[in-house]
Amino acid sequence: MQKVVSLPERVLKGKKEIHRKTTGERIRLFLEELGPTFVKLGQIASTRSDLIPQGIIKELEKLQDQVGKVSYTEIQEIIERELGEPIHDIFKEFNKEPIAAASIGQVHYAILQSGEEVAVKVQRPNIEKKIHTDLEILMNFATLAETRLEWAYQYKITEIIEEFKASILAELDYTLEGRNAHKIAMNFKNDKEGVKVPDVYWKYTTERVLTMEFVKGIKLDENVQLIREGYQPKVIAEKLIHNLFEQILLDGFFHADPHPGNVMILPGHQLLFMDFGMVGRLTPLMKEHLTDMIIALARQNTHAIVKAIYRMGVVPDEVNDDMMRADIEELRDKYYDVPFSQVSLGEAVNDLFSVASRHQIRIPADLSLVGKTLVTLEGTVERLDPDISIVKIAQPFGKRLIKEKYRPKKMAEEVYEQVDDYKDIILDLPEHVNAVYKLIRKGKVPLEISVSRVDMILKKLDRISNRLSFSIVLLSFSIIMVGLIVGSAIAGEVSYFWSLPVIEIGFVVAVLMFIWLIFAIFRSGRF
Repeated sequence: MQKVVSLPERVLKGKKEIHRKTTGERIRLFLEELGPTFVKLGQIASTRSDLIPQGIIKELEKLQDQVGKVSYTEIQEIIERELGEPIHDIFKEFNKEPIAAASIGQVHYAILQSGEEVAVKVQRPNIEKKIHTDLEILMNFATLAETRLEWAYQYKITEIIEEFKASILAELDYTLEGRNAHKIAMNFKNDKEGVKVPDVYWKYTTERVLTMEFVKGIKLDENVQLIREGYQPKVIAEKLIHNLFEQILLDGFFHADPHPGNVMILPGHQLLFMDFGMVGRLTPLMKEHLTDMIIALARQNTHAIVKAIYRMGVVPDEVNDDMMRADIEELRDKYYDVPFSQVSLGEAVNDLFSVASRHQIRIPADLSLVGKTLVTLEGTVERLDPDISIVKIAQPFGKRLIKEKYRPKKMAEEVYEQVDDYKDIILDLPEHVNAVYKLIRKGKVPLEISVSRVDMILKKLDRISNRLSFSIVLLSFSIIMVGLIVGSAIAGEVSYFWSLPVIEIGFVVAVLMFIWLIFAIFRSGRF
């Protein structure tokens, strides 16, 4: 009874608590309540700082997988079905309690029959079906939003959801994560002392089971233990920065989530990378544009920044160059007189991507992922050494890329490629001209018309159709009247109809129609 009586007070109290929360907090709590698919969606959305405000991004980065453990019986069933052997024939020892659990899968420690220690990542039962169902619902909502809400249409919500969908579905295939790990390991095969990537046991890996080498190390957020074991945080921070920039700017394939839980330190200050579900890929052209933008930012050159952004993304025809430059100038003032070595590179890149988004310039997902990776990297190294400058350590990579860009041999290769492309165009020109000529002769030239102010035109067409309908009705009335008159005259019969002043009424109606028609023509201004 006391609970019932206190209901209004509890409701009011709940409302007060809700009002204290920021928009980002509410979105985060809402996604966590919806379940694993939406948590994963929020985690991926946190990488799109070019689309989402920073306040919401910070909250999305806090998203936690609030999931329970899958029972050992279910885990055993999945492993045996995927690997095709009894679990005891594969593993000499298998820890029934998971060492980590997330929305898509959980990790168990095990020892193979051959004696190697491994970490076995097993996908949750029926998670794929659930994620597909949730994504289908989400896509339906996005499609509906685009038809009803202007902002949803403006930001192409369905395209964004499709992008997120591809990322989530990729995480359902553990063989992709294994290949990501293998590729980064191959990029550092000559740097075995500096970087360690766990080996993948492909014999015991499928789309739903990933078996990797189990390596013991100290996580980067365990500063006290690092110092106690004799490690130097400053050295670790410098190695991490150097390694990530080598992945981003040189290899073009990088670990996109270098937070302290995904990086460990091994003896000899060796870095151990884990969890390769989120990686970024940059083409040589993307790397070049990214370097140009960072250099332009360092020089505070508005024209060069705008040029780099235009080259990076898909620019709509209606973009306003003057407003774009004004926004860049305003952003430049934020970093004016601030030594570039003291600038947060990740924040600066994200700021520029946010300006691009404001003008509906779509930045490729992998490029926007660079901004998120840099911010995560900065947060990680700040815990190790608050005075370290990422920009200073990264400068040699920028200089190296500039030298590579203007290397005579590379410039000659680019010129040759362009000449080769133009050669193909010129050789194909007669064939294309002949095809167009044939279409013109057949009268099949496609014509595409872009109509502005569609609503106004549709309203005018509607009025025209109404007037035509009105005219047709009056014409029908006139025909019926004439028919009645002629028919009665031929039959020679006198009816009640003749007792009415039909001719006079018809004449008055005709005069009024004529006056109305003349007035409408003059009023339209199209006489």
